[in-house]
Amino acid sequence: MPIFVSLVSFTDQGIRYVKHTIDRADAFRQAAADMGVEVKDIYWTLGGYDLVIIVEAPDDETVATLFMSVGSLGNIRFHTLRGFSAEDMSRILQKIPPR
Repeated sequence: MPIFVSLVSFTDQGIRYVKHTIDRADAFRQAAADMGVEVKDIYWTLGGYDLVIIVEAPDDETVATLFMSVGSLGNIRFHTLRGFSAEDMSRILQKIPPR
């Protein structure tokens, strides 16, 4: 299944209620599981983003649905990237025509 890396920022509401962030992460894990998405890791970070979330999802539409659904609660904004493993990249590179 494809891997997705989400860079997440708290909204004003999210930081106001930051003491609930662990509970929200647990609720996120449950919502993800209900959609067939496996949460690989959640990291709380310093710097430009407040969290990094790594998930494995069946397809782009499922992960988009998950993050838009959670984002609509008003606690986070997210920027999601599609990740590729070394195995994925090897298959991609084999498709590049020789020069």
